[in-house]
Formats: sequence, structure tokens, C-alpha cells
Amino acid sequence: MPTPLPPGPSAAPAGAVASTKLPRNGPRSHPRKVAVVGISLSDCGRVDEATPYALHAQAARRALADSGLGREVIDGVASAGLGTLAPVEVAEYLGLRPRWVDSTSVGGSTWEVMAAHAVDAIAAGRANAVLLVYGSTARADIKAKRRTSNLSFGARGPLQFEVPYGHSLISKYAMAARRHMHEYGTTLEQLASVAVQARANAATNPDAMYRDPITADEVLDGPMIADPFTKLHCCIRSDGGCAVLLAAQEYVADCASTPVWVLGTGEHVSHTTMSEWEDFTVSPAAVSGRLAFERAGVRPADVDVAEIYDAFTYMTLVTLEDLGFCAKGEGGAFVEKGRLLREGELPTNTDGGGLSAQHPGMRGLFLLVEAVRQLRGDAGEGRQVRKAGGRLPEVAVASGTGGWFCSSGTVVLGRG
Repeated sequence: MPTPLPPGPSAAPAGAVASTKLPRNGPRSHPRKVAVVGISLSDCGRVDEATPYALHAQAARRALADSGLGREVIDGVASAGLGTLAPVEVAEYLGLRPRWVDSTSVGGSTWEVMAAHAVDAIAAGRANAVLLVYGSTARADIKAKRRTSNLSFGARGPLQFEVPYGHSLISKYAMAARRHMHEYGTTLEQLASVAVQARANAATNPDAMYRDPITADEVLDGPMIADPFTKLHCCIRSDGGCAVLLAAQEYVADCASTPVWVLGTGEHVSHTTMSEWEDFTVSPAAVSGRLAFERAGVRPADVDVAEIYDAFTYMTLVTLEDLGFCAKGEGGAFVEKGRLLREGELPTNTDGGGLSAQHPGMRGLFLLVEAVRQLRGDAGEGRQVRKAGGRLPEVAVASGTGGWFCSSGTVVLGRG
């Protein structure tokens, strides 16, 4: 049976106007500021009994409770990856009737791109509060033989020209990594350090699926999946879901949580066919990141926390370069010496990322949840990033990558 969101404390009778202020949708002389007012994870890791719909509902209820707002304020829903009519089916299951929807599906960057669209809609007065929600039982479905692992995305359209050559999904990432190693001398040890630091960050995260420490030698000596990636260079497979509630600035006073403001966003698509990718060492984050930082009015040097899509270790390294945290070709040296650790120079994937925490599929929404937690200062003892003098981080970036570096979405967030 569908599990609708519970009524909030200010819910109104059917047909009546809710007590929470609902600004009229329409043109505005000045764009509204937009904040993240609610976040949550569903149960994650090994979840054998729940359906994907149930994880959507669980995450949505928890995010709404985190915000302290009533469900009637939600007039927008963004969802992808579930059902034939993704946002329609999810909204119906949640008992919502949104006036604004988005089902953009561009792989792992989906949620950063959706967040950008939602922010634009709220700022323009097209929506007031938008729920981004995701849930997947990818791991449980394979264990129960309800599905098999996907080695590729299919053989239709442009992909038909690559399939005969045996290009699996992972091999495309592996080729890109090899090119970076060839061009810039990036080493396997440097790539392995990304996995080691992700696992160290996961160690104090109770929601992380894998928390035991690993060494670079264990990464390098693991079973080969696609040269140069051994098993621990690759993301884990888990179940799980999460939700993020974005709302216009006039709702912030009624929220139970500390607001985190969306400062700037950017999106970019690069290619589908590998032969159309001009440079394997440059990801679309080079464009989405530049746009997001310019619109936010900040520089990479201002960022205190980075949450980066890490289906593979190379993704972290090249995205750090393309976001401007180091020069092109210097990513290998940058990720060494503990810079990505929670107490490092640039705390990155502070929950353990897709390499250790959870990766149920399109993980981009998890990046936003973790970035907001760190900025709000409620990541928990042993997990919270602290800057000099014990202060909380002020600026975070979440950057998602989709396909095989086909798309990118970047969101810059700020506290206070």
C-alpha cells in the first residue's frame, strides 16, 4: 500500500488554505533566495525487505521531519530512476500532487542538475518547496536474482558503434584513467590513496557500509576488474535512499533546522560516444564547476568541504582538478599526504563516499545530504569537519558525474 507523507502540524483541511504562507506562483521582480531546509537518508547498506518506493517514502518523511515544515508546503517533486513515469509515480506514492516536477535523468549527476532546476524554479516563483527524493534496492535485487549487473547501458543509438568492441561501462572509466596516467604520470599508488582516504572517512560514519581500514597495498593487490582498477578502486553496491527539501527564503523562519543556502549551480554535458570525447583527462565538471563558482561568487580556495561523485578513484582525482582545486595533471600529487581526510586540507567525501559508505545507483543526492550535514554542524562526534579554531565549515561543493563522464552538475552551498 502507498505510504503517504504524514500531515504536518500546520496541515489544513481539504480545500482550505494551509496556515503556512504560500506565496502565489508567478513572475517576481527579485529572485528569491533558496535554502536546503530538510535532509535525510533512508535505511542504507543491506536492506533486503524494503521496496524502492518504501525507501523513497522513508527518506521523504525523515527529511520533512528534519525541516519541521508541514507536507502541504511541498508543491514540487523531482525524481528519477523509478517507474515508467518517475516523478508522477513517486509523487502519487507519497500522497503529493505537485505543480512542478522534474525527471531529468543524466546518471550520477542527476541530483545536482535537478537541484539546479529546482533552485531556478523557486527563485522565479514557479515553485515554493521542492522535494528531491531517491531510493534503490540495487544490491538486494541482485542478491535475490530479480536483476543482473549491468555491464553497459545498452546497444541502441550512438552506443551501437562501441558495443561490438566490448566496451563495458567500467572499461570506459578505466581507459580515461589510463590516459591520465600516460599524459601526466599519475600513479596507481596515487589512485589507491583515494580509496584509502575514503575508507578512513567512513570509519566513524555509522551509516557507512564498510568501515574497516584498508591500505594502499590492499587496494593494489585486489582482484583486477578493468585495468587499472582493482576491486577497491570501484564503488560498492548497496541499497538505500535519501531526500533533500529545498524551499524559498520565506519558509526558513518556520524551519526546525539550520538553513543551508544554495549559492550557485552549474551543469554541463560532454559526450555519449567515447570517440566524441575530445580529452579523456578533462571531465564535464570543468564547465559545471566554473559556472557554479562564478554564480556563487566564490573561488575553489573558499571551499571548506568537497563532496564528489566517486564511482571510481579516478573520478575523484580528475574532478578535483576540473573544479580548480589543483592544476590539470596535478591531481595525483594533490590527493596524496592525507589531503582528502576529514582533518585534511580539503576534506572530501567525508561520509566515505561511494567507495565505502553507500552507492545504490545514482548517488548524487547523497553528496548534497552530506554537504548540508557538514555545514550545519550536525554530522556527529568524530565525523564533523572543524576548521581552525574549531569553527564550522562555511562553504561546501557537491559535484556529481553521470554516465562515463558524460554529464556533470555542481552545487555550491553556504552556511548562515
